[in-house]
Amino acid sequence: MTASDHDPADRAGDPADRVGDPAPGAEPATDSGSEARALSARELAMLALERRSWAGPGAKERAIREELGLSPVRYYQLLNALIEDERALREDPVTVNRLRRVRAARRGRR
Repeated sequence: MTASDHDPADRAGDPADRVGDPAPGAEPATDSGSEARALSARELAMLALERRSWAGPGAKERAIREELGLSPVRYYQLLNALIEDERALREDPVTVNRLRRVRAARRGRR
């Protein structure tokens, strides 16, 4: 027997010893499993834009074009999908719930 047969430090690189380690490049696991992906930078920027107040009617649309590079129509399509996303609700519950209430009120008036 050699000294390395009894030294656990020599086996530290053995993949068999790392049963719970994720594979290199793998997404981190979450409790639900289906929501491993975090919000994108654009999604976070959209939530940040919605937290701001606007001076005039065209100021928000201008910011959408300049900061996000989106047309206002596309922005609102993406925003409607985003506020349904549970990850967005966890990220910014105040803003997402406010946007959901505003949308529900508009639908109620139609």
